[in-house]
Order: sequence, then C-alpha cells, then structure tokens
Amino acid sequence: MRRHALRAFVSVATILALLVLGLAFWHVESFWTLLALCFLMLVGGLLRFSVGPTYLASLDSVVLMTVYVIAGPWAAVIAAAVAYLPQVRRRMPLIRRIFNGTQRIFAAAAGGVAYTLAAGPVGDSALDHEARAILATMAATVAQYVANAALVCLVIWIEGKASPLAFLRQVVIPTFLPMAGYGFLGLLLAVVWLGGLGPVAGLLVLGPLLVARWALSQYEVEKTAQAATMRAFIQVIETKDLYTRGHSERVSEGVGMLGRFLRLSEDRQSALEHAGLLHDVGKVGVPTSIIQKPGRLDDSEMDAIRLHPARGVELIGNIPFLEEVKSAVLHHHEKYDGTGYPAGLSGTNIPYFARIIGIVDAFDCLTSTRSYRPARSVPETLAILEQDRYSHFDPQLVDAFVKVIATEGWKAAEAEQLPPDASVQASIDHDDLSLGSSGGASGSAAGPS
Repeated sequence: MRRHALRAFVSVATILALLVLGLAFWHVESFWTLLALCFLMLVGGLLRFSVGPTYLASLDSVVLMTVYVIAGPWAAVIAAAVAYLPQVRRRMPLIRRIFNGTQRIFAAAAGGVAYTLAAGPVGDSALDHEARAILATMAATVAQYVANAALVCLVIWIEGKASPLAFLRQVVIPTFLPMAGYGFLGLLLAVVWLGGLGPVAGLLVLGPLLVARWALSQYEVEKTAQAATMRAFIQVIETKDLYTRGHSERVSEGVGMLGRFLRLSEDRQSALEHAGLLHDVGKVGVPTSIIQKPGRLDDSEMDAIRLHPARGVELIGNIPFLEEVKSAVLHHHEKYDGTGYPAGLSGTNIPYFARIIGIVDAFDCLTSTRSYRPARSVPETLAILEQDRYSHFDPQLVDAFVKVIATEGWKAAEAEQLPPDASVQASIDHDDLSLGSSGGASGSAAGPS
C-alpha cells in the first residue's frame, strides 16, 4: 500500500512539475542570461555535502537567489531543473531520482511565488529598490526551504521507513540558519552582476561558496568524530561487565525521550543525549575486579565506584565539544535530598541534566538483569521512582518521565542478557543503591550524611 501510494504521489507531482516547467519556458525572455545562470547553478549543485548519515545538501539554492533577482521566478524554475540534470545518473532508485527533480522544481516555484508576493524587483530595478530586494530574497529563501522540507517529510511519511521528525531535527533545523544566511550571497552576486560585471561576477562569489560548503560540511565531520569518540569509550566500558551491555545507549535514548517531552532546544537535546551516553565513562578507571566482584562491596570498594563520575569528567575534559555534558556526568549520582555523591548537592542545586540522567539511569538499571537479581518490570520500577521522587529524584522530572513511558513505552534490555548469578548472595549496584528494597551499601559508602 505504501509503495503504491508513493508511486501515485510522485506521478501526480511529476505531472504538475512538468506543467510548471513548461509555463516557465513560455515566460523566458533572455535566453543567454538564463544560460549563464544555469551554468552557475550547475557549479552550485556540484558543491554538495553530507548532512547526517543519509541526506545530502548542495549550494545551488544559494545561486537560486541570484536567478530570482536577475531573471525572475520563471527563470529560477528552469535553472533549478537544469541544475539537477548531472545528478540524474546517481545510483538511487528511479522513483527517488524523479522525485528529487520534481522537488527542486516545486521548491523553486514556491520561492518564486514568495518573491513575487513580496514585490521583489527583477533586473536592473533591483539596484534602485535594495530594501525590497532584501525582503523578497529573504521571503524566497524561507519559502523554497520550507517547501523542500515539507515535500521530503511527506515522502518520508508515505514510505514509513523513517521519521519525518528525525529528518527535521537532523537536517532541516541544523542547516536552516546557515543556508538562509548564505542565501544572501546570491543577492550579493546579483547586485555585482547587475552592477556591470555580468557573468564574471560569478567568479567573485565562487570563493565564498567554496568556504560555505566547507563550513557546512564540518558540521557532519564534527558529528561523526563525536559519535566515534563516544562509541569507543562505551565499548571499553562494556568489556568490563556483560550485565551492563547496552546500558549507556539505553540511558541516552531514555534521556532523549524525556528531553523531547520537555521541549529542549536542539543544542540542549544533543548535549543531553551525549551526557546520557557518557555518564558512566569513568567506570573505565574502576578496577575490573571491583566491577565484577561476586558479592557486596566494602566501603573502600564503594569509594572506588563513587569516583567514576569525577574520572569521567577527567576523560572528557580535554574534548571541547563535550563541555556542556561535564556537569551532568559529574553529578548524575547526586540525590534530591542531598545524600548523593560526589558533592552532596540537593534539590535544584543539582544540574538539570544530572537530575534527568539520574532518573533514567536508575530506571534502566532496575529494568535490567544484574548478577545479583533478575530484571524488575516497568510498572514496578516506575512505582519505585515515584516512591523516591522527593528523596532521590526531582519530583517534577519523575512525573514527566512516567508520562513519557506511558506514552512511548520502553524497550528494556534484550532477553538474551545473562541470567542472575546464583552464587551472588548480596544485592548491590551503584545505579540502584538503596532504591526501594533493592539494597544498599553500609557506612560511608551509602553517601555523605
């Protein structure tokens, strides 16, 4: 059904796009100007870069703004279609290639409509109406970007293979402001072109376009480096204790769910998920003999465990892109009543991200099998969190997390996780210390008084 729906949608969209393209050719006035602009569009289209693991973007939309100002909206539709021709041979399904061309025509047309409605000047008159040109260019940039994103989201929704919201978070939102800003390079190119340099003006703007491509591509390079670094840390941790395999990823996913419910900004959401993934990275510095000890830990061993937040901050301390997560990693074992560690912070003095991670961290631990006990059910664990919502956890965040789980559910640790070790007589873990009836350390290991 989805496949037929997608084909029907693309077929109808293609027919409409061809009609729009035919009307555009009917309205063309200067063939040679259009030819020069199409060549410039081809150059912009070749300046492609990755956004996320799946999506590509290019800078021909920057040049498209030039076409609106110099030759008008109809010429922009033709230029957008011509700029896509070199990409037709790319290795992808035929229906996707057809849709991509159709998408470009509609996006250019949407930008043209916005440019016209904003009374955007065309040709030499743009030099006499700078304010209108700037306003119309801004309107066209936003319109073609929104149209482009809307069409892609619609196809993603019809296919059902990915989330439109994920596309918006990973691609549209991070690139909107940079692309909108670089779109004004197109206006600059148009002004220089109309000022007397003509097509030669393209050479002057080519340099900034190359810099723009490099700057935008660094976003994906940095994200890839971040992911590789964090995964390497987590793999080292998980080799020490098979019972906690996948724990960090699940905590990252859980705090991400809660962060979206709390409507955090994109940057804060990303930082929170990074913190969730790295919250236990300091365990790499805890002796394996302590982590795998088949019994209750004594105070000195618990002190070694309690050092792992500080060790985690030391490990990530020299990585600039993780600056925001340090306080969350350091304080994720603080308790709302001030009996946690390492600083004995209480209430809202505990960093916000640390309070979020503390809830999800304990929740995943309790719903996972450990060497000393089987996994608890989700309802039972939620009841424990609610019981400790003033002593251990921020009550408002617990309430929010309960709503998130009720709405979205929770995928606990895999069923093939190792069963409890019958030889272990004591129940102890640094993540579910003294929660409900789950056990706890004695003496100073229980936390500062």
